[in-house]
Amino acid sequence: MKNIWQDKEAKKFSGTNLGLRVYSSRLLGKNPELVLHGGGNTSVKGYYKNIFGEKIETLFIKGSGWDLISIEEDGFAPVDLNQLIRLANLHQLTDSQMVMQQKIATLRPSAPNPSVEAILHALIPYKYVDHTHADAVLAISNTPSGRKKINEIYGEDILIVPYVMPGFILAKKIAELTKNIDWSTLNGMILLNHGVFSFGIDAKTSYDRMINIVSKAEQYLKNKEVWRKYNKSTSKLDLLTLARIRKKASEMTGKACLAGLNNSPEAVGFSKIKGVQKLCLKGTLTPDHVIRTKPFAWIINDDLDISAQDFIKRYEAYFQKNKSKDITKLDSGPKWALWPGNGTVSFGTSKKQVQIVRDINKHTIRAMQTSSNLDDWKPISFSDLFDMEYWELEQAKLKNDNQTLEFQGKVAVITGAASGIGYQCSKKLLDNGCAVIGLDKNKEVLELFSEFDAYKGLYCDLTKTTDVKKVVSTSVKEFGGIDILISNAGVFSSSEYLHRIDDKKWQQDLDINLATHHRILRECIPYLKLGIDPAVIFMGSRNACAPGSGAGTYTIAKSGLTQMSRLAAIELSKYNIRVNIVHPDCVYDTGVWSHNILKERAKHYGLSVNEYKRRNLLKVDVSSMDVAELVTFLASTKSSKTTGAQIPVDGGNDRII
Repeated sequence: MKNIWQDKEAKKFSGTNLGLRVYSSRLLGKNPELVLHGGGNTSVKGYYKNIFGEKIETLFIKGSGWDLISIEEDGFAPVDLNQLIRLANLHQLTDSQMVMQQKIATLRPSAPNPSVEAILHALIPYKYVDHTHADAVLAISNTPSGRKKINEIYGEDILIVPYVMPGFILAKKIAELTKNIDWSTLNGMILLNHGVFSFGIDAKTSYDRMINIVSKAEQYLKNKEVWRKYNKSTSKLDLLTLARIRKKASEMTGKACLAGLNNSPEAVGFSKIKGVQKLCLKGTLTPDHVIRTKPFAWIINDDLDISAQDFIKRYEAYFQKNKSKDITKLDSGPKWALWPGNGTVSFGTSKKQVQIVRDINKHTIRAMQTSSNLDDWKPISFSDLFDMEYWELEQAKLKNDNQTLEFQGKVAVITGAASGIGYQCSKKLLDNGCAVIGLDKNKEVLELFSEFDAYKGLYCDLTKTTDVKKVVSTSVKEFGGIDILISNAGVFSSSEYLHRIDDKKWQQDLDINLATHHRILRECIPYLKLGIDPAVIFMGSRNACAPGSGAGTYTIAKSGLTQMSRLAAIELSKYNIRVNIVHPDCVYDTGVWSHNILKERAKHYGLSVNEYKRRNLLKVDVSSMDVAELVTFLASTKSSKTTGAQIPVDGGNDRII
């Protein structure tokens, strides 16, 4: 393992001990073979000066909710060191008592909750302490003779600790094991099936020791010729089956889920290994992962219903065997699946959750192969995994992830997303938890909504069938399916009377404002059939119901679109796909209404631009967001019994009324 410590860079953080703690923590966090998504923890001992100027011996330890890769000084909770040591001397301490007492001992009220390993860090008599979940070490310890192998690799300067539950129990266990040990003879500890501790008098020493410990494990695996020996293969992409898998996973979980396919050569190769199904049913790489991944995979076979029932029965049996009286069972949905011959699939109600599971899974399947090539894959027991999965402290970590927004886990495709109504529809759905694929011919669509990880912008010329097919396929591969189609893209071309419209203008205007809606609908229908509460919303126009002279091709296209939406509502109702159309008017904050077009239309009616813009009955401005509010309603379950509707958003038009 490469040591990436740089003295020049470290000097930038060397003003305080906590600064160097930040630097070396980030070095560990940069390496996913050491820690993933909030895993691992680090600490430094020092002093905290209170309001009276008194120095209190303090443990600064990584707080809950912070990742090592990006941690700041504020991410370390300052905890009274002597209070932690007094807690360690208690004979018993429940999980909730430990958390409460650690919080009471925290010296800054605004600090995050200290790590559950704070007491253990306090007991280690070194200034700096590092804890990781190193893949190489876990791949060795997660074998039938893991302890024997670990003993072969490391000398007496590494303490080997059998697996026990993290938190107070682990701290007491290590206190017992080190009662008569001279800590100065130790460079670190290996917690079997769990992780690695290193420590030192300064940040660099502790970091160097961590790298050296893990490097010894890697060298052992290299000597055994099993280091990074991963099976690789390819498969044909089957997006319709992926959409079926995602829908079934959502049904099993009881709510909409996104699905992320990993069909990399490594994942596909893994899925084709002989005996791979047994590997995926044995447990997790480290117990910390079980709250993200569940104890085993969903094994997908040709009959999705049967394979789903098998997973639910397996999880139910696991729960019934290990439960205690006061525990309520979590949902029976999978977090990841083995799709034999195709790779692996990760599930979550957000893109972030899916990515976390995917990353953990990537490292787990590598370790599974390494352990199997070395000996056999044997992680901790299901009983121990259950204790971790249903541990109240671990469940508390997921509370923020379990906040359910209205469109959480759903997927929307929105055309014309770079501006106006399409932009506002995208923003509204993203704010409410939806994953959004934004399509537009304007390449600015690629750079929008960077604050949302569940957004993907794609360039698309909707007049080209090949473009449409490509972006729909990309949408499904990205999120697992399509639930909502908002077909919004269109243009208001220059005004012209019917007898002056030539063939070229007729063809171009109808292609953009009518045929493109059919293209995107046609390509999305197979996936909408497999969607969660699927809905289609077309963007019509007041002109379809009250045409204005001189807007011939636009009016005719929107009228045709209205008829198409009505027909689609009839044809797709048997698949429970709702189809509605919105008729906006007076929406002048869109790209459709350029200054020249506004002047042209106002002149056509003998009005000033301001008079033209206020010609609706309520004399109000209709904004893109007003339209987006209605579109969002029609996409939601609040309108689950509405299809085939035509709804105006126009401030009132006397001709229509």
